[in-house]
Amino acid sequence: MEVLNQKKQLRNLVPAALVEKTIINGQGQLSSTGALVIKTGKFTGRSPKDRYIVKDALTENSVDWGDINLPISTDTFSKLYSKIIKYAESLDEIYVRDAHACANPNYKLNVRVYTEYPWQSLFAYNMFLRPSAKDLENFVPDWKVFSFPSVLADAKVHGTRQENFAIINFTKKTIIIGGTAYTGEIKKGIFSVLNYLLPTQNNVLPMHCSANVGAQGDTALFFGLSGTGKTTLSNDPERRLIGDDEHGWSKESVFNFEGGCYAKTIDLSPRKEPQIYKAIKFGAMLENVGFMEDGCTVNYEDVSITPNTRVSYPIYHIDNIMYNSRGDLPRNIFFLTCDAFGILPPISKLTPEQAMYHFISGYTAKIAGTEEGINEPQATFSACFGAPLLPLHPTAYAELLGDKVKKGSRQGDGKINVWLINTGWSGGGYGEGRRIDLPFTRAMIKAALTGELNNVEYREHPVFKLQMPTTCPDVPNAILNPRDTWRNEEDYDKVAKKLAKLFNDNFKKYADQATKEIKAAGPKA
Repeated sequence: MEVLNQKKQLRNLVPAALVEKTIINGQGQLSSTGALVIKTGKFTGRSPKDRYIVKDALTENSVDWGDINLPISTDTFSKLYSKIIKYAESLDEIYVRDAHACANPNYKLNVRVYTEYPWQSLFAYNMFLRPSAKDLENFVPDWKVFSFPSVLADAKVHGTRQENFAIINFTKKTIIIGGTAYTGEIKKGIFSVLNYLLPTQNNVLPMHCSANVGAQGDTALFFGLSGTGKTTLSNDPERRLIGDDEHGWSKESVFNFEGGCYAKTIDLSPRKEPQIYKAIKFGAMLENVGFMEDGCTVNYEDVSITPNTRVSYPIYHIDNIMYNSRGDLPRNIFFLTCDAFGILPPISKLTPEQAMYHFISGYTAKIAGTEEGINEPQATFSACFGAPLLPLHPTAYAELLGDKVKKGSRQGDGKINVWLINTGWSGGGYGEGRRIDLPFTRAMIKAALTGELNNVEYREHPVFKLQMPTTCPDVPNAILNPRDTWRNEEDYDKVAKKLAKLFNDNFKKYADQATKEIKAAGPKA
């Protein structure tokens, strides 16, 4: 593969230099807190329908091909790769960032990221693990990422859907991104790579989740799609943060894939999310936000560009963190779902079989702006709470989860508790009910973590068979059973049956590879 002109490469610039370059180039400005503010252009979210994997001898029989993992030829990859290299050679400057993925040294991946813009390199600095000066002396990349937004595909020539593309080549160990400046494509590309390599080579479960550790050394995992509360709920001042989005679960530990956080900032406030709010300072990078009248104070309520406003910052901007980005095996696992129908309980306890069922199902509602083309909440099922990023069949990940849950933790009684948390609606569906208050969700999670829900009475949900606590500290009893929150209980029952049918219909595509116990853990038809 071609090597870019070394003289054009600006390698591993410090954040201050990248911020300066961005401002001089007229590509961004500083906010009142010192954070860099940039705009990502046409794309303000991921575009899953334009993400491809090269189909060759290595991937042909191992990747789960379909609507999610779209195949593309080696010839097309080569043409677009050459186009990127040719364009990069035409530039006066190319930004290069050397970084690691995976905080557990047994699984460390060296990544080299080539970018067109300095602020893309700042994003890579913030989001990946930062090598020491000694590591950089003899750094050899395992994978390379080329992200050049100005390079466009020709759909007729290259067989892509449109001009933008993100292509993973497992044989060449290279990712190429063009036509989009949305920075999330860079980090999600490497996450997809790890989702393929770690289960097949190391028996490590890759997870789209956040993770933190309590004072007693107890690790908690928070699964969920963007907008369900992973970042918000894992930023707990009483617990140390491992990471907010991507982790691995090995036989030794839970470990962060990344070195930073990529948080949604819509309606951000110091009262709701003090840790994130405080982290937005010099070195952080805000994407697609608006300003107050003074032109430098960020207006976090402004959705004129997109509801999917974001901030990236290195994890050391958070005060209370695990500095090695690792924790012990988990004691509590939370599946976060944003139920747009208002049917699921705000908290319920799952059996191991129910945990596997709901992990495979991955039910939630996509929040407006999270992905291209999603303009309002939309009920969806995303296997393992991250289907667009899974190169393997979802049952491969579910089987790993089930095996690890059954083996248990090394702490306490050895059990791993799995909880389903609804951060969506109560008292009716979207447009009629109201979003469950964040302080109540925090109180329920705290009660689960401290063991306060271990000895309370539970009631079984009549349709979903979930175990719902009848009491919880600092939470009104009236909201714990969702049926009680609706004006008309018969309306609730009708919608509950409708949602149950959606669950069952969705699960049919996995049923032939699921055990009878897992299938029996689903809702009543």
